[in-house]
Amino acid sequence: MEGEAELRRADLASGPLEQFRQWFAEAAAVLEVPEAMALATATPEGAPSVRMVLLKDFDERGLVFYSHYTSRKGRELEANPQAALLFHWSPLGRQVRVEGSVERVPEEESDAYFATRPHDAQLGAVASRQSDPLASRAELDERLAELEDVLEGGPAPRPATWGGFVLVPAAWEFWQHRASRLHDRFRYERESSGAWRIERLFP
Repeated sequence: MEGEAELRRADLASGPLEQFRQWFAEAAAVLEVPEAMALATATPEGAPSVRMVLLKDFDERGLVFYSHYTSRKGRELEANPQAALLFHWSPLGRQVRVEGSVERVPEEESDAYFATRPHDAQLGAVASRQSDPLASRAELDERLAELEDVLEGGPAPRPATWGGFVLVPAAWEFWQHRASRLHDRFRYERESSGAWRIERLFP
């Protein structure tokens, strides 16, 4: 189709981080929440689960997100520290997939980020036992009210069970939609030397 968006090998940056930084900036210009991403984890037996989380930082280390270490995702990452991420930027007809190992960020980094969160979000992180059964909404509301009384409006301390994770990429895929369904797909895969190999994939 004339004028259809395409992704060519010549368009790609030599490294996936640079390519992602460019695409993320373009997504941020047209999307309200470009940082929304699906996070897939699995048990040691291979049973998968997936949910939406928010990208909070990305650099040479990898892609950073925050959650409860005791949540389902946290428990699965503790037992099987491999994960995959997916960004879907529909207005641009683009997807980015990232696969790799996952580590916790340093505690001081989690502390620094937690201090920037809105007060209600801090309270929620302390009061919630994410992924555990909850008898009623009233139980959660009571926990929040009790915590607010204790803190007297002050900042909440970061709970030891909440903090950051960084996905260290082993592979990235950049996907550009085509109306023909013959989409453009390029995969960056890290070689043993540390260099990135780029391959075009069948759609």
